[in-house]
Amino acid sequence: MPQGAGGAPALLQVQGLRVAYGGIQAVKGIDLEVREGELVSLIGANGAGKTTTLKALTAMIKPQGGQIAYAGEPIAGLGSWDLVARGLVMVPEGRGTFTRMTILENLQMGAYLRHDAGVADDLEQVFTLFPRLKERQAQLAGTLSGGEQQMLAMGRALMARPRLLLLDEPSMGLSPLMVDKIFEVIQTIHRQGTTVLLVEQNASRALAVANRAYVMDSGDMTMSGPAGDLLHDPRVRAAYLGE
Repeated sequence: MPQGAGGAPALLQVQGLRVAYGGIQAVKGIDLEVREGELVSLIGANGAGKTTTLKALTAMIKPQGGQIAYAGEPIAGLGSWDLVARGLVMVPEGRGTFTRMTILENLQMGAYLRHDAGVADDLEQVFTLFPRLKERQAQLAGTLSGGEQQMLAMGRALMARPRLLLLDEPSMGLSPLMVDKIFEVIQTIHRQGTTVLLVEQNASRALAVANRAYVMDSGDMTMSGPAGDLLHDPRVRAAYLGE
């Protein structure tokens, strides 16, 4: 189990977040906190509201109510590009790669908002994490396998040099071997100093790598606490681990 962030300050703080699609309440007044240096998992069944929550956190959809603060400042009124520039970066569900661009071009797009001298070094770090991307950097993204596209989506996000990385269902649709690789990389990214909020249906894997976790059901936060405690909680095991 990774070491916790202890009394580190909140990097992301969510209070009373509500999101609706028409008359349907998708997120029903949730609270959520991610402290600097943590890896926090958000688990729940399909349709629980996890992806909607991430979209609200990244200004992709407008909340109906509640407050979101990142790095101590409210994000209301900011665009997704503003948040990326400040280090709040998401790898979306479904990967969202630029299929008609090469691997290298996709990675360069991740650094589009950067104007510092470290882009080339960060590209090499991504290639170290994902050697397959380096081997195939001239290949079109649309010709990659699902697992390779997930690697590319994560690499592109890392090129933005995130302070807080949001991952939405990174293991979805992948082979067991590729799932192992993706979770290995998530742990490496975290150990290297990036704070991570991981949304995952694979509850056992998500809880095994996290410091803390939240359980979401039908738009509500139903449980939260140290990830190890939730991993062994009979209610979580019955609902999400098939026991």
